[in-house]
Amino acid sequence: MVKSHQPATWRCGRFLFDFSKRKRPLVMGILNVTPDSFSDGGQFRTTKDAIVQAELMIKGGVDIIDIGGESTRPGAVPVALQEELDRVLPVIDALKNLGVALSIDTYKAETMRQALKAGVDCVNDIWALRQEGAVHVVLECGIDEDKKEGCGIVLMHMQRDPLTMQFNPEYKDVITEVIAFLQEQTDCLMNAGVDRARIAIDPGFGFGKSLEHNLQMLAHFDLFSKLGYPVLAGLSRKSMLGKLTGKEANERVASSIAAAVMAADRGAKIVRVHDVPETVDALKLWEAIQI
Repeated sequence: MVKSHQPATWRCGRFLFDFSKRKRPLVMGILNVTPDSFSDGGQFRTTKDAIVQAELMIKGGVDIIDIGGESTRPGAVPVALQEELDRVLPVIDALKNLGVALSIDTYKAETMRQALKAGVDCVNDIWALRQEGAVHVVLECGIDEDKKEGCGIVLMHMQRDPLTMQFNPEYKDVITEVIAFLQEQTDCLMNAGVDRARIAIDPGFGFGKSLEHNLQMLAHFDLFSKLGYPVLAGLSRKSMLGKLTGKEANERVASSIAAAVMAADRGAKIVRVHDVPETVDALKLWEAIQI
């Protein structure tokens, strides 16, 4: 278990997660309101279906629900702004008072803006707030006017973009280069005035990485904690697991849980998963043997 370089808390909108009072990572449940996500595309397209799935996650012990209206799988085609908003805003409105944190999985500044106003607690951005207007949104719209509490921010590393990221990704040293990128982006945010306590980082498994790159990052996942931010591990049902096991996306539950536990053992503070109850159970066992 990684103990050094770990932040004590993470400010996530209405929620302040205190890592000194818990050993297991936060579980972020994936709720894709899309027709084409790689694992569960089309399953929760209607608001009613999304609510049912969210309620199952809450019953299973989820800490954060990550709502996405646009697939970011390799080769995914971008979705128009209004279509994305039409998918996610009704779901946010339905879930905002259920007692768990909500996250918006988007790179569009206007989607961030409207989602924050609608009640989400976190912005989870595969582009690490590099799209026009994104930093301004988390500075201006990510603060509660009464409580002065900022939204959580997850900055992810991605090589190139979703359309091209898996076309022969190359690194001289994947871990060093990912850390350097995340250091640069977190520094930029703090220089812009964002409170460090709001920031989490994600090395971006599967986003412009080969199987070898992904395995190197998982094996040495503890190195990302040296930046001093909560580190998110997003390995659930990813193609790297399919390449190792030969299983289709919906058959990768066991390997996804194993990956989440490996990441927890190497310092992950957040795990982003499809299979919430199973992952929570596995992490409870992992937590029980931590000293």
